[in-house]
Amino acid sequence: MLNMSDIMETISMIQNENLDIRTITMGISLLDCADSDIDKSCEKIYRKICSRAQNLVKTGEDIEKKYGIPIVNKRISVTPISMLAAVSGGDIVKYARTLDKAAKSVGVNFIGGYSALVQKGFASGDKELILSIPQALSETDLVCSSVNIGSTKAGINMDAVALMGKVILQSAELTKDKNCIGSAKLVVFCNAVEDNPFMAGAFHGVGEADCVINVGVSGPGVVRAALEKLPKDAPLNEVAELIKKTAFKITRMGQLVGQEASKTLGVPFGIVDLSLAPTPAVGDSVAHILEEIGLEQCGTHGTTAALAMLNDAVKKGGVMASSAVGGLSGAFIPVSEDAGMIEAAKSGCLCIDKLEAMTAVCSVGLDMIVIPGDTPADTISAIIADEAAIGMINSKTTAVRVIPAIGMSEGELDFGGLLGRGPIMPLNKKSSSVLINRGGRIPAPIQSLKN
Repeated sequence: MLNMSDIMETISMIQNENLDIRTITMGISLLDCADSDIDKSCEKIYRKICSRAQNLVKTGEDIEKKYGIPIVNKRISVTPISMLAAVSGGDIVKYARTLDKAAKSVGVNFIGGYSALVQKGFASGDKELILSIPQALSETDLVCSSVNIGSTKAGINMDAVALMGKVILQSAELTKDKNCIGSAKLVVFCNAVEDNPFMAGAFHGVGEADCVINVGVSGPGVVRAALEKLPKDAPLNEVAELIKKTAFKITRMGQLVGQEASKTLGVPFGIVDLSLAPTPAVGDSVAHILEEIGLEQCGTHGTTAALAMLNDAVKKGGVMASSAVGGLSGAFIPVSEDAGMIEAAKSGCLCIDKLEAMTAVCSVGLDMIVIPGDTPADTISAIIADEAAIGMINSKTTAVRVIPAIGMSEGELDFGGLLGRGPIMPLNKKSSSVLINRGGRIPAPIQSLKN
């Protein structure tokens, strides 16, 4: 039973601590839209998305008004398009244009699923879709793309890794007049999950129901505000306990919104992703949580330990608050989207090597990192390989979303909105080309044999 103090606490979280629902994402299966004629397939896709999602935005806005809870984004994820491309062939970019048109028609912020799953090799349609990504992202506004190049069970497809370095670079080049935004809408995964509501990596997995509602919550500011009230000499087990209790409260709100949206839309409720997703807004930073735990600045020694504790406590608190936790769930560290990360990167305290170490204990991976525009494709591929190896060995999701700043070696790119602004972070200049050009596959680790 709700009491007045619970209500007032929630109001304070929303008004003063940037608590929000980051996204309600409708996952839609497009498997029944496959057709040997690509134009007919695109027509089916447009009709299905517009039919299923026609009330998604209105429902989100109605829930906002009813409960006073900000819902920042309304999004759609769809079946990996490479599967439809395998049936139809033809000009695959037509699918991207159709997704963009449908997304604009129903009024969502983004649509994800221009994707391929190639962890063990290329099937029909996969390579064709990957090669089309730069053009697709340059010609659309709302389409997001992802490619899964590895998994604990399959190993790492190094041919795909080599290809993705080139694709990321080309995506940046084709959108250099828009701050290289193409690369900001492209994620390379290891161990991608099928129910991720967050962009740019969301796609609707083939094991999912025909249509579901997934919710992504946020609230770094709420966690930091709670920690501010703790004495500076409080032991770390008390810090972890407070984070856990706070994550529980945040996730309950996500559960409420998900159930309400599911009921209104007549669509099954999928999962709550309880990730702490920062924004560039003051007071909404994961880095500042780590500093509140006891670091002078994010990136110094002890950062990985503090992040590991934060990530674990968020999961423990959230899992008790929802009927179904999924997605990525933990703490995100996107540099350009986090005011504290931006400060730390600019000061030199936070470097890409430290970020890589942090990805071993957080939700995802190297995210929204701006790199020099003259970075070779092989170096980008090597960054992907390193990150995929962390995910493969540790049986966790890892990802890379880097943005080459074409024509720039220093300074920053300003993407605006939730994507924020990112300082150009220097990379090791020694070559990895021989490793990348070997191709083939890094075999699955011994721990993959669990049967």
